[in-house]
Amino acid sequence: MTVPPDASISLDRASGPATVMTRDEAIAHVTSTNPLFAVEETTIRDIPHRVFVNAPGNLRQLLREAVSAYSDHELLVYESERWDYAGFASEVNRMAHALTKDLGIQPGDRVALAMRNFPEMPILVMAIVSVGAVVVPLNAWWSEEELVFALRDSEVRVVFADGPRHEALHTFTAEHALPLIGVRDAVGQITYRELLCGSTDSHWPEVPIAADDDFAVMYSSGSSGRPKGVVLTHRGAISTIHSWRMGKELLSLMDPETAAAVSESPSALIVTPLFHVTALHAMFLQGVSLGAKLVLMYKWNPEGAVDIIQREAIQRFVGVPTQSAELMAAASSRGATLESLESIGAGGAKRPAAQVEQIAKQFPGASVATGWGMTETNSLGILLAGPDYLENPDAAGRLTPPLQEMRIVDEAGQEVPQGEVGELTIKSPSNMREYLNLPEETRATLVNGWLHTGDLARVDADGLIYIVDRKKSIIIRGGENISCLEVEGALHQHPAIAEACVFPLPDERLGEAVGAAVYLREGADIDRDGIRAFLGQRLAPFKLPEYVWLWDKPLPRGGTDKLDRKALQRRYQNRHQA
Repeated sequence: MTVPPDASISLDRASGPATVMTRDEAIAHVTSTNPLFAVEETTIRDIPHRVFVNAPGNLRQLLREAVSAYSDHELLVYESERWDYAGFASEVNRMAHALTKDLGIQPGDRVALAMRNFPEMPILVMAIVSVGAVVVPLNAWWSEEELVFALRDSEVRVVFADGPRHEALHTFTAEHALPLIGVRDAVGQITYRELLCGSTDSHWPEVPIAADDDFAVMYSSGSSGRPKGVVLTHRGAISTIHSWRMGKELLSLMDPETAAAVSESPSALIVTPLFHVTALHAMFLQGVSLGAKLVLMYKWNPEGAVDIIQREAIQRFVGVPTQSAELMAAASSRGATLESLESIGAGGAKRPAAQVEQIAKQFPGASVATGWGMTETNSLGILLAGPDYLENPDAAGRLTPPLQEMRIVDEAGQEVPQGEVGELTIKSPSNMREYLNLPEETRATLVNGWLHTGDLARVDADGLIYIVDRKKSIIIRGGENISCLEVEGALHQHPAIAEACVFPLPDERLGEAVGAAVYLREGADIDRDGIRAFLGQRLAPFKLPEYVWLWDKPLPRGGTDKLDRKALQRRYQNRHQA
């Protein structure tokens, strides 16, 4: 679930004077009159798709166009280090030539990045894709075994790693003669800095890159087993970024006053990991296309985030809902109003409905935003923000135009009537090419160009989409279906609960029982009975958790930073209530 940083209002029906266009009118006007967003139909892997005619052909071209437009604007900030667009591109190009000349990287080769949010990460991403190679961002929270699995699975040619990951991978890379390049605090035979200093050619690489060439293999959470390598193309990423850029053009026709208040080249704080699409696509790649200033946090710290927002006049903030809650608490404790913020978005997980109004009240100058997207869609999907979100805090949003198509289908693949629940499927040039080395799973997920998301959803008469639950996250208790998200939403309404995750547990009599793990805020004074009593005022009796576990630390998360429902289920499935 992701939201681009410039989503300051959802794209729904127009407000204001009668001359202002409706959503559909604005889409038709922009795509027919603005050459930048002209659309045509083409065939991609034997499937017809709508595509942008004049978007950049690949990510190297995206960066070149940004440098041409914003050369002396600041692009990247990390602590005391700063890069403008020209300086960033120079380092990208020098590293690109080092990859080819010193490390022998060829088009199509895969290069792994195993590190936290250091500035070398986005520089390397662009250097790798600029020579036609494929970037493989590895989850920095993984164990050594998981890291090694991904290196084997993706058959990388080179690995760049920071200190902890360098140490974890040293033995494996040595045994397999795999070059391991040290970044920042890593101690090794070859370092990023040495490669950069030895490369003086800052000209753009000239390797041909086709729109449908691969640009990345990004690993999804793989809740049913091993992580799955999601293969993404240049066209897929560009289609996503260009769709988001078009949003500002639509706003100017639907709500000129709101559009005028949205910064042309915003400043954004990146607090989620760059090995996920929320940070890589919605923040970094889109930010580059807008001429944004992007400030990196190595590791999330709410007090540190308040300092950065004030010091750098940050306008865009996107994080998981817990980070929004912690930012509110840190700002409140320090009396900080954070008046520079224009948008506070949620990515990685659904924001509890109760949090929407809380953010709007504490930061009245900021638009509250949410969205849905997947690694498999290059982060493109559904958006909702502004007054529309405040009025519909349980909704996921509306489909982002103009390339995507959506169907909500039953088990047989037939569309369900409006308002009924089915599986959300998406057709778009942003969709993944395949799951790496998993042809059967690819065929099951991509059916005639339609991506089966595994999310259960419904759509109302106004086009608002509601994500009801994951297809496999329904608890069936005595024949009654219980939505995990519904119970979690009720739990999040309690002020003492910072995080909640609900999961099914085996029950001899009813088949399944409801289990819940809750992370309590510091100083919270509530027990299991109090939680059940609170829920009893909001949910039907059969939906109440029979088992509740109280945590004094954040709940575990999976590979894409979502709460790890499967891990909690495994942990507690054979245990009595603690």
